[in-house]
Order: sequence, then C-alpha cells, then structure tokens
Amino acid sequence: MNLKEYQEACKITAKKFSNPEIEIATWGLGLTGEAGDVAGCIKKTFAHDNDQKQGIKENLGDTLWYMAMICNFFNWDLEEVLNENIEKLKKRYPDGKFTIEHAKRKGDRIDWNEK
Repeated sequence: MNLKEYQEACKITAKKFSNPEIEIATWGLGLTGEAGDVAGCIKKTFAHDNDQKQGIKENLGDTLWYMAMICNFFNWDLEEVLNENIEKLKKRYPDGKFTIEHAKRKGDRIDWNEK
C-alpha cells in the first residue's frame, strides 16, 4: 500500500463529526496521545527492561493514522507533506549533521502567521 492509498483507507475507519472544531481537536489530541504512548514504550523498553518494541511499532502506526486524518481534514496530501519535510531538512542539514549553525535556520523557517 502506498501513502495515498493509506490516507484514503484511514477515512474508512474514522469517526464522522458534525463539528469541524471537535474533529480537528480529536485528531490533534489523538496524535499527541499516541506520540506519548510511543515515548512510554521506549522508556519501558530501555529504562525498565520491559520489552515494549511491539507497542512502539503499534503506536507508531496509530500516530501515522492521526497524521493522515489531520491531512485529510485540511485536504493535504500526506506524501507531499512528508516530501516537503525532507526537502526542508536537506536544506537545513545538507551534511546530515546537526550543528548550532544549522539550527539558526537562515531563512528556511516558516512564518506561521503568513497569509
């Protein structure tokens, strides 16, 4: 399955909302909840010797589901969002290494208030 097919398949399993504000809040809060679950499983695996690798994998899938639903809400193509992210990172970290100089961003920062 490719990302476009995945994004469409997510719609089939999603709750239908009559209120768009509640819908996007649900997707956004779901994303953060699942990301927290990923973090918790990593902590348990490595700090508590409690193997939660399958939980990490499952919660990564759930996180991607919420990402796809946010893209669906805004009529964005998930693959395009991911490609734009990689292009941004390649410009920011051309040698693949983080440095303080790279973190200064030099004009590649998005102005979220831009209309």
